[in-house]
Amino acid sequence: MKLPASSMRVVLVTLLVMAVLGALGTWWWRTHERVEEWIDLPRTGEAAVNPLYALKLALQKDGVTVQSRRRLQREEVVLGKRDTVLLYNDPRTLLAADAKALLAWVRDGGHLIVRTPPLGLLGESTHVPLLAELGVIPMGNARGVSACVPMQVAGEDSHVEFCRGRRFSLGSEGVDMPEKPRLTWQSDSGYVFARFARGAGAVDVISELDFLTNEKLRDVPHVALTRQLLAPNYRAGTVHLVYAAQVPSLWATLLYHSWMAWLPLMLALLAWLWTRMQRFGPLLPEPPAERRSLLEHITASGEHLYRYGYAHLLHEAVRGAFLRRLRRVDPQAAALEGEPQVAAIAERFALPAHDVRAALTTPIARDHAAFRSRIATLIRLHNLLREPHT
Repeated sequence: MKLPASSMRVVLVTLLVMAVLGALGTWWWRTHERVEEWIDLPRTGEAAVNPLYALKLALQKDGVTVQSRRRLQREEVVLGKRDTVLLYNDPRTLLAADAKALLAWVRDGGHLIVRTPPLGLLGESTHVPLLAELGVIPMGNARGVSACVPMQVAGEDSHVEFCRGRRFSLGSEGVDMPEKPRLTWQSDSGYVFARFARGAGAVDVISELDFLTNEKLRDVPHVALTRQLLAPNYRAGTVHLVYAAQVPSLWATLLYHSWMAWLPLMLALLAWLWTRMQRFGPLLPEPPAERRSLLEHITASGEHLYRYGYAHLLHEAVRGAFLRRLRRVDPQAAALEGEPQVAAIAERFALPAHDVRAALTTPIARDHAAFRSRIATLIRLHNLLREPHT
């Protein structure tokens, strides 16, 4: 039986697809191999927040009793005489009462490890009461850091340490130190480590403690340095790892650890504001505003009359205003006419009679000097008259 043409096309397409899939499957199984791979998952729990978690586990495996916590909790945790306290964070966050209690505890045999303040903003205070009592002076930002300090461990390659730690000096010029350190480590720009004996215990001041973190403790030089740092009371008591003296501020966390998110958002916001802002072209003069001041209209009317030979009308208006005020202030002088009125006005204002006579007489047309003089005199006499209060 012969198949229809449409059915033949369907069969051929199906066979072609099956052949392609078979070829791909054969190539896949011949070129790929099933293998197992270990992938490090993100840390969770204490491992995600405790930078000294690896150190804690290493000490526990070595038979050392360890406690790790965010704060010192001096009221809740009683420190033993041969315990070790390691303050990982900025010592400036330590309360004065806690610092005094720690130094008193060290005299009984404790071992305190504290770092210098980390490098921060210019002008930031580096004073730490705990370090000041030991005669340790942290250097400023400009002088507190320099080249790394070389460190050599037997059987290992050359190594450097304290690249970002703040150096410090011991005492100051002209001031004796309370106690001399029994062990120091000095670089070209200052000290990076000093161990002070305090009674039966010891205080270690170190430039930085980054070599104790989870990522760096796997290196052999860091392990050797950690073992030497914990040597005074190693296995003699509990090691207290205080890894966060206070919770960092939200803004500092966003600034230093979330810049990958807020920086692109800020750039996008600035770009949007730039596209939406008003475009400013060259400065143009302001369009002339409509002037509707009554004084401007009066001035323009006066200039028009004066320009076209009607100055006598302006003089009559000013003289009329003066005579009306004179009638209210001095009715007797206003009632006079001719020379008697001129004499009365001249006597009242102590002016020459010819000046008053000229002011009351209409000037000749186009005599600009006479017009200005008479108008000025009439305005002055008008302003000198003081009307009685009603």
